[in-house]
Amino acid sequence: MADRIGIYPGTFDPITLGHMDIIERGAKLVDRLIIGVTTNMAKSPMFSDEERIEIVKRETAGIANAEVMGFNSLLVDFAGRMGAATIIRGIRGVTDFEYEYQLTGMNRQLNEDVDTIFLMADVSLQPIASRLVKEIAIYGGDISKFVTPAVETDVLARVPARG
Repeated sequence: MADRIGIYPGTFDPITLGHMDIIERGAKLVDRLIIGVTTNMAKSPMFSDEERIEIVKRETAGIANAEVMGFNSLLVDFAGRMGAATIIRGIRGVTDFEYEYQLTGMNRQLNEDVDTIFLMADVSLQPIASRLVKEIAIYGGDISKFVTPAVETDVLARVPARG
């Protein structure tokens, strides 16, 4: 029987504890989880594609069946190239669901062989968003509740000193 391959896509700029929760839970649902790091043209990234790939590799090193790859194409095309039949998406709330529901419908039109699984974020992690983590850090707030210590160091190294 072929391996069940899943893709968990995102920009991961930076990777948060919420992302890690979905990765850890998603890895239990498939034989091989590919964490696809991509660029979202609508966002201005704090870290380059290469830096984000390396950070995600570091943060997920302890998850045996997870691997990290960059991609810059349609998600369903990437999934097809990787032999994945499953896309895993995290949902924090109703707004995420509405967007993801529409995206899933479009993806099914593009490739009906790829299904999407939604995982609800752990209730304690629901408010975490990379965009907000960056904003909190820029204004001198404490981001330690939202990211690992290593990622906190990475983010703070990018934020201008406040005085």
